[in-house]
This record gives sequence, C-alpha cells and structure tokens, in this order.
Amino acid sequence: MDASKKKVQTKFDDTAGRYDSQRKQLIPCFDDFYGIAVSIAETEKESPKILDIGAGTGLLASFFMDKYPNAQFTLIDISEKMLDVAKERFCDNPNVTYLVGDYAKYPFSEKFDLVISSLSIHHLTDPEKVALYRTIYELLNEKGIFVNADQVLGSTPYLDNMYVDDWKRKVEASGLSPEAIKAAYERLSLDIFAPLQAQLNWLRQAGFVDGDCVYKYFNFVVLFGRKDSTAA
Repeated sequence: MDASKKKVQTKFDDTAGRYDSQRKQLIPCFDDFYGIAVSIAETEKESPKILDIGAGTGLLASFFMDKYPNAQFTLIDISEKMLDVAKERFCDNPNVTYLVGDYAKYPFSEKFDLVISSLSIHHLTDPEKVALYRTIYELLNEKGIFVNADQVLGSTPYLDNMYVDDWKRKVEASGLSPEAIKAAYERLSLDIFAPLQAQLNWLRQAGFVDGDCVYKYFNFVVLFGRKDSTAA
C-alpha cells in the first residue's frame, strides 16, 4: 500500500466508531445526496448483485438494502475498522460479503448489476480514477448501473474556494465539536478532487452511456453511468 493510501486508511480507522454520527453535520445536503443516489439506481432484478466500493461503515449500502432487501451485497474498503462497523450494522445478514482491500487493485472475479460508491473515489489520483471507471464498466453486467455520490473540484479556483468556504461555514455552525471539525479538515487535506466535467468524460471514455451528473450541491455531486453495449 502506498503512503497516501496508508494515511487514508489510518484516518478512517481512527474515526470508524463515530463516522456515521457526524454524516449529517458534514454533508449539508445529506438527504438529497443519498436519496437521489438510491433513487436512480434501477434494476429489474429482484435479487441484484450490488458492489459498494469504499463501503466504509455500510451507510450507503443500508439505504440500498431498504430498496433491494433481497440483493446480494459485496462491500469493499481499505479500512478493516470501518467494515467492522458495517458488520455490526448488518449483523449476520448472509447476503452481505466483506472484502478488506484496495478496490483500485482488487482482482474481482464476478459481475454485478449495480456498482455504487459514496465519498471514496476522490481519494484516488486522477489516473487511478480513470482506470477504476474502466474496471467498473467491465465489472457490470449488461444494462448495469454505476452511481457515484462524491465531491468534485470546482471548475475554476474561484468556484472551488467558494465551495470549500461554504462547506466550512456550514460545518462550523453544525454543532460538531472543535475536535471533530479539526479531524474533518485533516481528512479534507488527503482528498484528491477532480473537476466534474473531467469525470463525466472519463465515464464516457470507459464505455458508459447516459453518463451524467444528476445532482449537484456546490461540490457534492451524484454521477450516473449505464452499461449498454447496444447503444449507438
């Protein structure tokens, strides 16, 4: 594991136990952000196979489990302690499999109907993001859907500063403790945001059709892509 990913792993190991309790204060658009991600991930299968990359505590997967209670879930994350929280969340659910590892390099051996992710892919370098989008396309069954709820870089320095300043104002007025705010800012320093348009281009280059940003709140976005090899 390279040094940058080791830092990410350490930070999330340290915050695993209190991660979920801070989500609504750290994500001003929490309800729309997660709700829209779930709403656009449609499949006709009653028991779809769902891969959650950077699954963390299983927060996003829990919302999908409400929508697809018979789904087979695979949760992968670099932080074993975050996945330990997910295991507690889902108890002994036999439909959930846990993988500790770097999803950018993991040798997946099966296909999925839905690949989902939230607030994780921005930890990758841009070349790793490009490669991951190609990998996800290959992992999807035909007509499969990819949904990425994440954060992006502003398209200009002015806009990016505006996004960050707005987020900090809201976080500092959220009621979080100074220690929690400091930890959030430290995690922010490890992020590698990429511009929205670049990521949409990477999705299309990977083969996705209907690649789009279906939701945007400052730098919080929900990206969508569909695999359809018959599309023109």
